[in-house]
Amino acid sequence: MSAILRKSSLISPEEYLAGELNSQIKHEYLGGIVYAMAGARNVHSVIIFNILLALGNRLRGQKCQPFPSDTKVRVIMPSGQIRFYYPDVQIVCDQNSLQETFQERPVVLIEVLSPSTRRTDEHEKLEAYTTISTLETYLLVDSNQRQITVYQRSSLGFECTVYSGEKDRIRLPSLNLEIPITEFYENAVLLPPTIEELEEYGN
Repeated sequence: MSAILRKSSLISPEEYLAGELNSQIKHEYLGGIVYAMAGARNVHSVIIFNILLALGNRLRGQKCQPFPSDTKVRVIMPSGQIRFYYPDVQIVCDQNSLQETFQERPVVLIEVLSPSTRRTDEHEKLEAYTTISTLETYLLVDSNQRQITVYQRSSLGFECTVYSGEKDRIRLPSLNLEIPITEFYENAVLLPPTIEELEEYGN
């Protein structure tokens, strides 16, 4: 996400949802404050397409379905604060009404990292997403290098594992799926962050 859209007055979740229906720019919502989302490079879109294709082929005809980045996820934090995010991909088995514009019971959430979103995805969203009671897996897919960080729910909380090997496979136990890491990166040309990006966003 990028600059704050409104700062002086808070808006309700209902106002936010109504505004998003007519907005040409996507915004995320944190407790009454609305943030415009940053744009993405083509490599980001290639990776998202690969993920949706890999998941869609494997889940076709099943109850659990993948949703693209136009679908919001609602998070109610332990404090009661309401947040709406646009994950790059989410898998939902217990879906909201088709008339709604968000889901709230995902089993898998996936964010594709870029220099401008990395900190938010690795910290703020990690904290928020792992409060969702139905969530089993949170994937962070790097777009600068072949590396996927997996947060998997266990009896001890969420355990973190990093995958980067050519033959590594990403396991989604709740869906009984294993996906080769190579499928996520097919046709994706990975480049390190530019000097300008490092200066603006850090590592």
